[in-house]
Amino acid sequence: MRRTGMGSVGGTGRAFAVALGVVLAVGGCTVQGTGPDGKGRAPVRIDVTSAPPEGSGKRDTPQGAKEIAGGPKRTPAGDRPPSAPPARTVAPVLWRPGDSGRDVRELQARLRQVEWLADGPTGAYDDPTERAVSGFQGKRGLPRTGRTDTVTWQRLLDMTREPGKWELYLMGGQPADPPDPRCLTGRVLCVSKTSRTLRWMVDGRTVSTMPVRFGSQYTPTREGVFHVYWKSRHHVSTLYDSPMPYAMFFSGGQAVHYSYDFAVRGYAGASHGCVNVRDEAAVAELYTQVRDGDKVVVYR
Repeated sequence: MRRTGMGSVGGTGRAFAVALGVVLAVGGCTVQGTGPDGKGRAPVRIDVTSAPPEGSGKRDTPQGAKEIAGGPKRTPAGDRPPSAPPARTVAPVLWRPGDSGRDVRELQARLRQVEWLADGPTGAYDDPTERAVSGFQGKRGLPRTGRTDTVTWQRLLDMTREPGKWELYLMGGQPADPPDPRCLTGRVLCVSKTSRTLRWMVDGRTVSTMPVRFGSQYTPTREGVFHVYWKSRHHVSTLYDSPMPYAMFFSGGQAVHYSYDFAVRGYAGASHGCVNVRDEAAVAELYTQVRDGDKVVVYR
């Protein structure tokens, strides 16, 4: 039989078989070939999804592909499977809605410093706190989850300073100091100016505790041992024309009573010498328990 270069019938068949094998290999299918001795060759599976190491100089041409029409067959860039994006690392969450405690107070105090939160700190991760965190995150291109993760917290730390005790307990709620020894016997309203708390104690046992505030520098709350001498549920001050609900007078015109101003402004304000309570429900309950003659101890 006469041969013309590589163009014999047998050569053409082999070239077609090679080309078909390459096409199947690129598709990731199993290629069944024939060895030089005419015997069947084991199937070879080409995994086109595994790319060679970067910088190796190799292309993603399937192994065993031969040059056809002057060069190796290459997969067009547009037909290559897209590489998977790198997995995003999720920052651990430190605090979320429903949490409470001293750390949440610090979060709220720092959010107040950058004017994302108007109220508090309360120590409770409530709806306003969640909205403040979400707004802070969105402003800085972070995911608006409303939860405080490590990335959000670090950004807030970088923009704020360590809050003082006054800032942490702007609306009250600070831990009460140990009671004064004079509070350990009998029925006593035990008032600490240092921790700004009132303990209602009976025979040395604390029945309830609530945040309080006192008079200003010019109208200070008197310190010492006193006794409740008059109770007035709907009292209104004749001197300042201001309401004093649940008033329990212990020294002249000074009394323990509920304060609307304290409930709104916290420690940003001051009384005219009285012991103000901001929790109306708590002072209402206290009013029902305190009797005329019960002791009042005000100390630092």
